[in-house]
Amino acid sequence: MRTWTPPEIPELPGQGVAPKLFNTATGRLEHPAIPEGKALLYVCGITPYDATHLGHAFTYLTFDIMQRAWRDAGIETVYAQNITDVDDPLLERANDTGVDWRALADEQIGLFRSDMFRMGMLPPEHYVAVTEQIDEIADAVRELRELGYAYSVPTDDAEGDDIYFDTEGASRDSEWRLGDVAPYDRELMLRLSAERGGDPERTGKRGALDPLLWRAARAGEPSWETSVGVGRPGWHVECSVIARGALGGAFTVQGGGSDLVFPHHEFTAAHATALSGTPLAHAYCHAGLVSYQGHKMSKSRGNLVFVSRLLDGGADPSAIRLGLLAHHYRSEWEWYDGDLETARRRLEAWREGLTRQSDEPVAAAAVLRQLRSAIANDLDTPVMLATLDAALDRGVDSPGLIADAVLALLGVQL
Repeated sequence: MRTWTPPEIPELPGQGVAPKLFNTATGRLEHPAIPEGKALLYVCGITPYDATHLGHAFTYLTFDIMQRAWRDAGIETVYAQNITDVDDPLLERANDTGVDWRALADEQIGLFRSDMFRMGMLPPEHYVAVTEQIDEIADAVRELRELGYAYSVPTDDAEGDDIYFDTEGASRDSEWRLGDVAPYDRELMLRLSAERGGDPERTGKRGALDPLLWRAARAGEPSWETSVGVGRPGWHVECSVIARGALGGAFTVQGGGSDLVFPHHEFTAAHATALSGTPLAHAYCHAGLVSYQGHKMSKSRGNLVFVSRLLDGGADPSAIRLGLLAHHYRSEWEWYDGDLETARRRLEAWREGLTRQSDEPVAAAAVLRQLRSAIANDLDTPVMLATLDAALDRGVDSPGLIADAVLALLGVQL
């Protein structure tokens, strides 16, 4: 799948250090392993049935900053992202609007690429749609069944059977254990499964938490003829196959929003580990969810702030970035209508600060050290912003170095 043009990243003097990151799976700050000197990052992509909202942007900005920190530390990065371009929400939206699901997906993928380019986000080297990997995903499902980690469940509305993952069997016999990624109790797992695409109440399953691997063809739904029959993939196995195909096993970080911890990242790891015998990733990092008007931004509620509308309305992309970067990536927070204006004033103050004459200017080299220290501490962007507020309020001895540092580390154009 075509991606977007990368932004400019200036080279800075000296070198930063690889950041410590909070690993959801262990609950600790860690330096995740970097295989063969390359930081390998997989971030779950969009289901393309609506435009990019600020919740999406906050997540992708998190992993944009993570890559900038690695690159400043002299570490090569390889970034992979999927597109879930066949899924129930997409099909439902297409049906409700009378638009072909493929046309809707293409339109929204194009809008997402445009939003990411305009926001100065680093593009993935591997940008892979599910529909480009149907055969590979089906073959993985077949292999899981041959290994004894998958089973069939009869259906009333399809000619074939659905195929499910045997959670208990895999937790017993493979290298994966339920809770490896999401250290939650069973009651919470059952609730989240029901809320996030699972079907814990379905009869015929061996375990309530068992996730769908393959959905047999239903009338009116897209389907493909594959090695496991006619149908389409389940959600989690798609990312297992795309991530392993792009990055191999045991890569550096699996990333996404915190609403993906369970069941999505738990079972993505489960499938990959059951297939390969090795962990999917060394660390699992998650961005907090963004609220608006008192509730988490969601398409069902309709309380979305769209990136494209802000940009088309004249918002400076750097101001939008600053509005998001004012919050630590792991925090849960709410966007208010006045936040963009606050960020615009901060951006304007920084730009004015670059031209400020001072009898005792702040040493730009010292500011750069402080910025590197903050970004290395679990991507602490609020501290970075406060550091720049203080320095640019006084004036700095090398405005060019500060402008380069802000662009390289934060993606903000001064």
